[in-house]
Amino acid sequence: MIRQMAATSWLALLMAAPLATAQAAVSEQEDTQSARYFWGVQFEEFEYRYSDDDEELGVWKADAFYGTDEFKLRWLSNGEYAIEEQAYEQLENQLVGQMPVSDFFDVKAGVRIDTPEGPDRTYAVLGVTGLAPQWFEVDANLYVSKDGDTSAELDAEYELLITNYWILVASLDATVAFSEDREIGVGKGLVSTETGLKLGYDLIDRSFSPYFGVVHERKYGDTADFAEAGGGSTEDWFAVVGARLSF
Repeated sequence: MIRQMAATSWLALLMAAPLATAQAAVSEQEDTQSARYFWGVQFEEFEYRYSDDDEELGVWKADAFYGTDEFKLRWLSNGEYAIEEQAYEQLENQLVGQMPVSDFFDVKAGVRIDTPEGPDRTYAVLGVTGLAPQWFEVDANLYVSKDGDTSAELDAEYELLITNYWILVASLDATVAFSEDREIGVGKGLVSTETGLKLGYDLIDRSFSPYFGVVHERKYGDTADFAEAGGGSTEDWFAVVGARLSF
């Protein structure tokens, strides 16, 4: 009788073990999935610009993402809208996949679609983004068009915390072209730079930070010559009012 009870107990344990293991695996998988997947939308720039030539622009730089710590999908949108002309001066959208390669840097690859003044352009994108020494935020990208035109862009930013709420942001955006694309007014060499200095106030835990500042834009070399030939400017100063937003 004792042997029969022992056998029955062992049988029950053997039958219960796989069920418990399966339930634990499902629970762990659900916890892992709920902890790993995340999403967000942010506007690094959402601003109004007024130039020294009385030009008015609406400008944005937006980023929407979804994924895990190991891989995320990002949609990046940059644009400049001329308010008086009611036309886009620049419209750029990127769809990229991004994954970490170190504690501070990620690599990304995908596609970029531009609607500049002239024919639309489509590029393959390969880039790196992250936090460089001395706490500089860096975003560097290489672009190759379907016609083989190549260019590179470096976007660097540094935040100086004056207080816990007042933040001074210095930025530099530089573009270099390795081949000429005359149809959209791009010459070989250093194409353009944009430098900015903005003072913001953190109202809601970096979710809403209004700011004001100045931005300087300049074109160089053949790109500047193309702009002058088309009646455009090669250098502009802008007063800026805007906000950083995140959801």
